[in-house]
Amino acid sequence: MNMSNSRRHFLSQLALAGAALPLANVLAAEPKKKKKAEDGASAANLSPLKAPTIHVFSKPLHMFSHAETAKMIAAAGFGGIDYTVRVPQGHVLPSRVQEDLPRAIDAAHAAGLKVEMITTEISSARDPQAETTLRTAAKLGVKYYRLGTFNYDEKLGVWGSLQKWKPVFKELADLNQSLGIHGAIQNHAGTRVGAALWDTYELLRDLDPRWIGVQYDIRHATAEGGQSWPVPLKLLAPWIKCTDAKDFKWEQSPGKAVIENVPIGEGIVNFDAYFKLVRELNLTGPISVHLEYPPFERSPMSEADKRAQFPALMRKDLVALKSAMAKQKIG
Repeated sequence: MNMSNSRRHFLSQLALAGAALPLANVLAAEPKKKKKAEDGASAANLSPLKAPTIHVFSKPLHMFSHAETAKMIAAAGFGGIDYTVRVPQGHVLPSRVQEDLPRAIDAAHAAGLKVEMITTEISSARDPQAETTLRTAAKLGVKYYRLGTFNYDEKLGVWGSLQKWKPVFKELADLNQSLGIHGAIQNHAGTRVGAALWDTYELLRDLDPRWIGVQYDIRHATAEGGQSWPVPLKLLAPWIKCTDAKDFKWEQSPGKAVIENVPIGEGIVNFDAYFKLVRELNLTGPISVHLEYPPFERSPMSEADKRAQFPALMRKDLVALKSAMAKQKIG
């Protein structure tokens, strides 16, 4: 083959290769396009899931009366109040639950709000105020309450501690059933029982989910579980009847990382992935939004400024939360 023919052959081969590249790119993109189209079609074909009542956890509003608290929460567009019924700071003190919880709930109803859930410190059916508190709450239409905290006993170890707590949870489940109310342990980050969630399964696996379970907190689950949080969520789904919503980010320095709570949508919690699973697992119970960042906490703001500014700030969290839920046709 002479030089002229070799040159023509080389150029023709180069042209063929160049023409093949776009085709290869198209072929490589086809599976991605197909998956995206299938995902879109799947989401589009979902029928809307009933909207849960979105409550505000009343912890940062303790300085306000029941009526003022309800007014601010209603002005922000929420549907309910998750009242604290505990000491030392609570909208209702357990010792006055029969007198004050009806008043608190009346104030919520007057503002057009529900009270489907409350937060307590109850950690045993034998707690002095447990039965009175739960009986009063159930009669007033409260469906769910958050339990108190449970710690590991260093002498007993992890497994021994769980065996110690199992009969306590059984007694709580029995009490709840007798009163028609559901009790739930929060998976709070740290070293207490429930943070890892695997331990919670050991406590709950033999108990009826209608009466006792988990108040699932995606912020704490993300902090403790990193990328593995979906696994225990799936495992514990039958026992999850109510949830918490909040966000956070890591403030890092060499050898140290500290959690900084932030408004929903401004942190690292993957709400898109979370609500996709919520949808798949059909978790439809009420949600409690926790406002644990400044100016709701650790702020020198005056009460007058809080009254004026809190509703708009709360509304931002609500809008971000509803936006994430809407992507999965929840609500």
